[in-house]
Amino acid sequence: MAGVGHSIVLVHGWGGSFDATWRSSGFADLLQDAGLRVIGVDLLGHGNAPKPHDPESYSDLTERILDALPDEPVSAVGFSLGALTLLRLAVDHPGRINRLVVAGIGRNAVESTDEASHSRLIRALEGAATEEDNLARLFVQYAEQPGNDRVALTAIMKRRRQPFTSEELARVDIPTLVVIGDKDFAGPGEPLASRLPRGELVTLKNVDHFATTENFGFFDAALEFLGAIPS
Repeated sequence: MAGVGHSIVLVHGWGGSFDATWRSSGFADLLQDAGLRVIGVDLLGHGNAPKPHDPESYSDLTERILDALPDEPVSAVGFSLGALTLLRLAVDHPGRINRLVVAGIGRNAVESTDEASHSRLIRALEGAATEEDNLARLFVQYAEQPGNDRVALTAIMKRRRQPFTSEELARVDIPTLVVIGDKDFAGPGEPLASRLPRGELVTLKNVDHFATTENFGFFDAALEFLGAIPS
C-alpha cells in the first residue's frame, strides 16, 4: 500500500504479478502521483502468493483480494484473469467496489470457453510442442518468466470457470469501464459492456491482449475514468 486518499486495488493477469504488471509499467506510480492509496494484490499462484499445484485450490480467487481490502469501498483495476476475478467479487460482494476498470476481457467473460483451444493451451503448458500455435507459445513464455511456477499456472488454467450470466452482471450496478484491444482474443468488448448496468467501453486500436497494460490509450482511459489525472 502506498499514497494517501481514496484506495484503489490493482490486480494483474495470469502469469503476472503486481510488480511485473502495474509497478513496472508505471501505472501504479501514476495513481500514487494523483494522491490515491494503491493496494497491490498478487493472486494465488502468482508473485509472492502461495503457489499450490491442485486446480481445486483456485476455485475462488477473490479471497486474497478480499483479505487486502479496507473496510470502506474501493476503486479497482484488473487485467485479464484479474479483471475476471474483480468482476466476480463485484457480483458476489456488492458494496466492496464502487468503481471498476476491467481490461483485457469482453466476449470471453460471457461466453463458454472454447474447450479445444483451452485444451491446446494446457497441453502446451504441460510440454506439448507449440511451433505452429503462436498463442500457446506466448502462454508458455509467460509461464516461464522468472519467479513463476509453471505447474501452479497450469493448475489455474484447469480450474472450473463458468461464464457470467446476464442476471449476475445486472448486479454490478457501479460505474464500470471495459478496455480491450481490437486485436485481443478475448474480445470484442461489447458483449460484456452492454450487460453491465453502468458499463462503458473503450476499444484500443491495433492493440493485442498482451500489450494492453502498457498501452498509453489504456492509461488515458483508465486514469480519466478514475478521476486520477496527475496534476
